Amino acid sequence: MGGRTSVHRRTLRHALLATTALPLAGAVWIGPAAALAHSQPLGDPLTTAWGTAYAMDQPAGDAPAPPTRARFGPAPDGTGTLVAHGGRHSSPASPAAPGYAAGGRDVHAGPATAHGVVERLRVRVLEILPHDPKAFTQGLEMAGGTLYEDTGISGQSSVRAGPPGKPPTVRAALPAPLFGEGITLVGRRLWQLTWRDRIAIERDAATLKEVRRVPYPDEGWGLCLQGASHRLVTSDGSQRLTFRDPGTLAKTGQVMVALEGRPVTQLNELECVGTTVYANVLSSDRIMRIDSATGTVTATIDASGLLRPGELVPGSALNGIAAVPGTKQFLITGKFWPKMFRVEFVPA
Repeated sequence: MGGRTSVHRRTLRHALLATTALPLAGAVWIGPAAALAHSQPLGDPLTTAWGTAYAMDQPAGDAPAPPTRARFGPAPDGTGTLVAHGGRHSSPASPAAPGYAAGGRDVHAGPATAHGVVERLRVRVLEILPHDPKAFTQGLEMAGGTLYEDTGISGQSSVRAGPPGKPPTVRAALPAPLFGEGITLVGRRLWQLTWRDRIAIERDAATLKEVRRVPYPDEGWGLCLQGASHRLVTSDGSQRLTFRDPGTLAKTGQVMVALEGRPVTQLNELECVGTTVYANVLSSDRIMRIDSATGTVTATIDASGLLRPGELVPGSALNGIAAVPGTKQFLITGKFWPKMFRVEFVPA
């Protein structure tokens, strides 16, 4: 979008809180409470007495007759953020997809000022497993009793699979100059991202043989699958999580991640558990637990101190998180780490 936009000096707070249907012209004012603006840059936040709103392609003056309808209401997580249900659709969409228009296109809900409580968690180690100390871990995922791991560095990148803590039973190398990144399983297929090579590779999950390559114009970082929503979630090192079609990798929406109203950048390896996304943060010992519907960080997890100083080498960094199926436990490891840890997240 380009240009600037303005609306009448008026308060939409009561209309929004009453969840009335409002006319749309492609996009709308959305936030904890939408309010007045003059020449507000498109997409820029407008702080009001009630919170933050966003200018999104709204024409000056009253909106014209609606080609579409949307229904507004408070977010189900109780944060106070108002979300649109319906958006670019001929009728209001189900509240099952707050913050996004029907058809998967996001409508960019603004952050709330009344933030929910962010949990402070730490890892409790349940088991220590060996890990390949030469593995520059970029992706980690577990299915059944098989752990899938992707490693990076041009000329050394690979994807491997096998029992956790044991040598892989199957492995596939990426030819140089490809640099391996995030992986996830979609049925009997495995998607593997590359960093700046502008391709993604689809593989047979059992053999890891390459099936096809598809264009991927963005930087590849983390990747996971939200099965119930039938969508992929990807990171690119920014504060953005992008939603994609699991068959084509086409973008279907996005959300910006924030911790208590502040952007969280350098989101790296991802793990999806229901509607929650766990994200490593590059060059840190923190894991973020993110509500993928709003981008709100609901918990920070301290994973520091797992390795002794003598076990760290240049390039070592926490990166790799995989949910253990059927439990509330996770496997976590890092780049050039000699160990992998089976952990649970507990109050700090």
